Amino acid sequence: MMRRTAPPNLMVVFGASGDLAKRKLLPALFHLYQQNLLHKGFTVLGYARTEMTDEVFREQVGEALREHYADEHGETYDDAAWQRFAETLFYQTGGYDDHAAFDALAARIAELDAAYPTQGNHLFYLATPPNVFEPITALLADVGLAHASGAGWTRLIVEKPFGHDLESAQQLNDHLRKLFDEEQIYRIDHYLGKETVQNILVFRFGNGIFEPIWNRNYVDHVQITVAESLGVGSRGGYYDKSGAIRDMVQNHMMQLVALTAMEPPVTYDAESVRNQKVNVLRSIRPLDPIEVNKWVVRAQYAAGVAGGEQIPGYLEAEGIPPTSTTETYVAWKLEIDNWRWNGVPFYIRTGKALPTKVTEVNIMFRRPPLMYFNSREARGPRVHNSLTLRIQPDESIILNFDAKRPGPQLDVEQVSMDFVYSSAFGDSTISDAYERLLLDAMLGDSTLFIRRDETELAWDRVTNVLEGWGIQEEILRRRGKTLPLPQYAAGTWGPIESDDLLAHNGHQWHEPVLSEER
Repeated sequence: MMRRTAPPNLMVVFGASGDLAKRKLLPALFHLYQQNLLHKGFTVLGYARTEMTDEVFREQVGEALREHYADEHGETYDDAAWQRFAETLFYQTGGYDDHAAFDALAARIAELDAAYPTQGNHLFYLATPPNVFEPITALLADVGLAHASGAGWTRLIVEKPFGHDLESAQQLNDHLRKLFDEEQIYRIDHYLGKETVQNILVFRFGNGIFEPIWNRNYVDHVQITVAESLGVGSRGGYYDKSGAIRDMVQNHMMQLVALTAMEPPVTYDAESVRNQKVNVLRSIRPLDPIEVNKWVVRAQYAAGVAGGEQIPGYLEAEGIPPTSTTETYVAWKLEIDNWRWNGVPFYIRTGKALPTKVTEVNIMFRRPPLMYFNSREARGPRVHNSLTLRIQPDESIILNFDAKRPGPQLDVEQVSMDFVYSSAFGDSTISDAYERLLLDAMLGDSTLFIRRDETELAWDRVTNVLEGWGIQEEILRRRGKTLPLPQYAAGTWGPIESDDLLAHNGHQWHEPVLSEER
C-alpha cells in the first residue's frame, strides 16, 4: 500500500468548474484521500473562466460530493474528512488564451509550492473542451510551466477526444510534442481504469487453463459490445458532430480489442504492455474506403422504448438536422492479420437507445469436431461455448457450456458459471476508474494510458471508414439524393443489416443477459 501512495504534488485542473471535474475527478481525489493514498503535500488548484473564490469553489465541490458520492462509491459521506480535504483545494480564475492570466497562474503555483510541501511536482489535467487544448498547453510552455525546475516533475493529462480524425490527431500530437516530452503526456481513457478491463490481462495471462486456448485454434470468433440505453437527449448538437464511431469505437472499443487480442508482454510495465497493444492495432486490416459497406454497418435509432423510457427518433431530437447522416449505431467486422488471430473475426458494435446499458467481451469457442449430442432429443439450436468478460454494469466473468439436464432423456442445455466481483470481493472494492488513473499519473506509471502511436493507429483505421462513408454521401449528392441510413427502433439491438453482417459467416450476436435476468 505504501508503494502505491502518491508522492507530494500540486494538481492543476483546467475546467475545474465543469461537470467532469465535479462529478468524477474531485470525488476520485477525495476517495484517494480517504484511503490515505495521497501525500500530505498534495494540493489541488482549479482553473476555469468562471469567477469564484477559493471558498466558493470548495462549497461547490462539497455540494457535488454530497450529491454524487454515495451513488458512486456506496459509502457514507464523511463530512469531517471532507473538511480536511477542502483545505487542500484552491481556485484561480482566468481565460484559456490569456497570457496575463497564465502569468498569474504561474505566480499562484509558485505561492502554493512555497506554502505546501509539493516538492515542485506539478500535474496538469485538461478537463476542458478539446478546442482549448492547444492554447492552454502553449501558454503553459510560454510561462515556463511545461518542464519542472529543480528535482520536481511535470506531467500533463489529456482527456479524449484526441482529435476527430487521423490528421487532427497528428496535429494535436505534433503540437504537444513540441512543448512536452512524450513521457510527460498521459492520454487518458477512463475505460482502462475499470477493474474488469484490467482483469482481462490477469485472466488471460495469469491462468494456465485459459492462456493456451486464447488463439485461432480454439476461438471461433470474438464479439465486443458497448451498449447504451439512453438516446442523445439534450446533447444532440454535440453528438451530431461526432457519432458513434468517433465517440466510442476509436477509443474505448479499440482499446478493448487491443487488450483482448494482444500477445503476452515481456514484462508488466508501461512500455512492454503498450508495445503489444500497438502491434494489435497495426495488425487490424485497413479497409479500402470503397468497400466499407462490406465490413461496417451504421444506423440511426427511430422512436421506441429503451431503458423503460419512451425515446423519440434521433432525427426528432433537439439540435439534430432532419437530413443528418450521423450514426448512432456501428457494427464492424474486424480482421486481425497476425499469427494468433488469422481467420478469427472480431465483431464490435456500439449504439445508443439499445435495450440495456452493458459493456462486455464475448469469446466464442469453436464447436467440437463431432457433435454427439446434436440429436432430436437435444434442446434448442446448437450454440457456442462462450466466455463473457462483463465490464459493466454487473462486473463479472461468465463461462457458458453445455450440460445434460437431470432425467431419463438426453436433454442438453447451456448453463453458466459466474464470477461476480461484488459477490467475491464486496460491493465497495470496485473503485472508480479515475481513482486508479489519477494515482498512476502521480506515480509516473503510464501503463494504463495511451501512447501517441496507439491513438494514431486507431484513428487511421477509423478514418478509412469515415472516408468511405464520405465517398458514398458525395456520390449521392451529385445525383441529387441523400443517404438513407438503416433504422432500428429504440429498445432493440440494432438494424437487420447488423445481423446480416454476422450471418454471412454463420454467426449471430450474443445477447447480453444481466444478473437480474439469470
